[in-house]
Amino acid sequence: MLGWSINLFRIFGIQLAVHGTFFLLLAYAAYEGWLSGGMPGLVWRVLLTTLFFVCVVLHELGHSLTAQRYGVRVPRILLLPIGGMAEMDHIPRQPSAEFLITIAGPAVNFAIVVVLLPFTWRYTLGVEEIAEFSGAELMTQLFLANLIMGIFNLLPVYPMDGGRILRSILAIWLPYLQATWWAVMTTRVLAPLLAFTAIYFLDWWMLGILFVFILITGNAEYRQLRRREEEAAYWADMARRVVVPAVSPGEPPALPHGPN
Repeated sequence: MLGWSINLFRIFGIQLAVHGTFFLLLAYAAYEGWLSGGMPGLVWRVLLTTLFFVCVVLHELGHSLTAQRYGVRVPRILLLPIGGMAEMDHIPRQPSAEFLITIAGPAVNFAIVVVLLPFTWRYTLGVEEIAEFSGAELMTQLFLANLIMGIFNLLPVYPMDGGRILRSILAIWLPYLQATWWAVMTTRVLAPLLAFTAIYFLDWWMLGILFVFILITGNAEYRQLRRREEEAAYWADMARRVVVPAVSPGEPPALPHGPN
């Protein structure tokens, strides 16, 4: 599925790509805009969706550029209908590095909120009426979207940003695998509760399904990490068991004795 992508351009040496299904989202946004406001509604809704994903790219660049400062290679940022994903070759195990890399994404969203606040506070507080399909409504929607995106990503459910931040804090005192286990256990408690809240109280099925997907992904990532740790421990133990006989300089190594 992740192979169904189209490369767009490079930014700071990182390939930006979109998944093929992303265009279905744009088509849906255009359809909804057409139903609500004809051609102006169509253009406005497509523009809003496009600018929202520009903010998603900026969020992922926050992660990626910070990761590059720690020597992490980031070959690609992939845009999906449910958001973006920065593909890194590894996550540093140094708690401070993982914390800064992770917090950089939501920090970008909050920076955008601060930039847009002077232009939108009158509308968000209801001080001034907002015209439909206007530039003011566009900025207000982007303000709210970035505020929600920043807060949502800080939820302590692994492997979302908040879950990784939790792991980086726990890893200050605990071994890396054990810190990951506690982050995943927190997710096993919170993700079902958040999914139930989204579906039952908010009638937001897609958000509920997203939390279920996050839970499955977090469990799978933990199992993969545990398997790597077990394999590394096994080969380290095997290396300790190998006894290499000492050989004096100029002395040929002893050969095994065969039958005379």
